[in-house]
Amino acid sequence: MRLLLWLLLFSATPALAHGGHGHELGWTLDPLLTVPLGLSLLIYLTGWSRLSKRASTPIRPALFLAGWLVLALSLTSPLHEAGERSFTMHMIEHELIMLVATLLLAVSGAGGVLAWGLPRPFRQALAGSWKSPLQSLWRRLTEPVAATIVQGAVMWVWHATLLFDRALDSFGWHVAQHACFFSSSLLFWWAMIHPRRGSGYGVSAACLFATSLIGGALGALMSLSSSPWYADYAAMGMTGIGLDPVNDQRLAGLIMWIPGGAFHGIAAIIVVYKWLRSSEAGHAALPVH
Repeated sequence: MRLLLWLLLFSATPALAHGGHGHELGWTLDPLLTVPLGLSLLIYLTGWSRLSKRASTPIRPALFLAGWLVLALSLTSPLHEAGERSFTMHMIEHELIMLVATLLLAVSGAGGVLAWGLPRPFRQALAGSWKSPLQSLWRRLTEPVAATIVQGAVMWVWHATLLFDRALDSFGWHVAQHACFFSSSLLFWWAMIHPRRGSGYGVSAACLFATSLIGGALGALMSLSSSPWYADYAAMGMTGIGLDPVNDQRLAGLIMWIPGGAFHGIAAIIVVYKWLRSSEAGHAALPVH
């Protein structure tokens, strides 16, 4: 999973810094984006081919490929350039990445497949003791509470006016923002669906409900604001979807508030259901005296 995080993080970061306001919407096919995306897909398919000949159970790539496709389309389709002209479209792009793509990638459990897709020297290097400190850090960050704090902090800090304006104006800052959104959400979903035995699904469910409130509060502030927060969008006069900057921001905030909050809420209900099912199975397995 750590390998998946680094490969796809490198793939996802460049795209948000491209595009402009003065031309027709088109596809973003910059090699800085398409080459890493294509490389990550090639590595996965290579690993899948190798493991399919060895594994006793079939490897099902549908979840990874679906997540990869959502990520690739979010970053390369005209939706990306539309986000340069409308905060609402920008928000849709981010929600697709942070809610849909990263969830599918986390659920796919593709780390082992990606490792098998690497050349032998790289696979051997992955088995070295050098990564022990990284494994310890990974275990701490993938505790559900820690992952929730990290994602909530990333979400709020990067939507602060100063940082978001910098991200809109600077390639480097935009890459950093995108890297933080992608990596924190992938980390978050991994922690939610792979809880430790000590914490279990109950903590994951509570963290998902908390995240729905954290993101919902930020979206509510955007939608209820009477002035645009970000200078680039405020300067447009009329955004690319035919709304003035205030209403464009309000719509973007509603998307984060309602669908975004509902997504986490539904995920929490599913986790609670799994928690109850596992508890019932545990009780049924107890010996009767």
